[in-house]
Amino acid sequence: MGREVTPPLIIDHHGQLHVAAADVSKLLRAIGGHWLHLVHSGRDDLDEDTVAALAIELAKLADRIDVACIAHSSTTRG
Repeated sequence: MGREVTPPLIIDHHGQLHVAAADVSKLLRAIGGHWLHLVHSGRDDLDEDTVAALAIELAKLADRIDVACIAHSSTTRG
């Protein structure tokens, strides 16, 4: 059905996994886009309004992640 994607993970010296924020926001947008594609391709078991609302919320979360990263990057450079 879909292809599998594995974002690059970084393991720190404490053994914790980290993933780039850009990869997370891209993934959130891709999930929402995939849901919308399913609705538009005729999946009648999905409620279009609910899917649209969820996709919007995922996009908002991705936007907040991007803004936080921009703000962090701006303060650490200046």
